[in-house]
Amino acid sequence: MKPTHPGHLVALLVVVGLITWAATRYFYGGFYIPWTAIPTVLFLALGEGYSGWVTKARIARKPGTKPVEPLAVARLTALAKASAYAGAAFGGVFAGFAFYTAPMLDRDTPRAEFFIASGSLVSCVLLVCAALYLEHACRVPKDQGEAGKRD
Repeated sequence: MKPTHPGHLVALLVVVGLITWAATRYFYGGFYIPWTAIPTVLFLALGEGYSGWVTKARIARKPGTKPVEPLAVARLTALAKASAYAGAAFGGVFAGFAFYTAPMLDRDTPRAEFFIASGSLVSCVLLVCAALYLEHACRVPKDQGEAGKRD
């Protein structure tokens, strides 16, 4: 499995954002952005960040930690990759919606929707960052003995 490339995530966010912006131009008022996405995605980001921190310590065999099962690391890596791509895709949806409602901030409803979409976008970016950290934490560290032989 190759590491996730952040450029692919940015491209996904931009493409989905443009599609959402174009769709919102025609269907504005036809769909609803829930405010509950913000705490939900922030909770997921917090969980993945904590999992990354704990997993990194367990892989490094820090004192007081149990060794981690290889299958668990593979599952966490798959979760991290899926979360990174899902966070980028949903972030694009929220970005497109926020960019569409930004010029209408003088009206109450679009202003509220702008702030909900912007908060959701920020929480999705945090989820992507936490997922990339978790994926990085799941990497097998280089053995000190092997590193010395190569130099």
